Amino acid sequence: MQQPKKIPLRQCVGCRTQRPKRELVRVVRSPEGQVCIDLTGKKPGRGAYICPQAECLKKAVKSRALGRAFGVEIPQEVFEELARQLEEAK
Repeated sequence: MQQPKKIPLRQCVGCRTQRPKRELVRVVRSPEGQVCIDLTGKKPGRGAYICPQAECLKKAVKSRALGRAFGVEIPQEVFEELARQLEEAK
């Protein structure tokens, strides 16, 4: 008897809910320090996950959750770019 495959769960940094990894968008800080959205889930660097809704991104910005996850201060322009990329990813 084969056991069902385990579905990896990740926590959204905005709303803090656990969801399957495939339902979330990965935001990555590259080794060079650049922050961007990783649609493939395979880019090198430190990753954090966020729900694909603008509301969760706003919560993450307000609570500075992404900055804490990456250990760096994230400029406002990066958040604007992330919001634009989230809209395109839908």
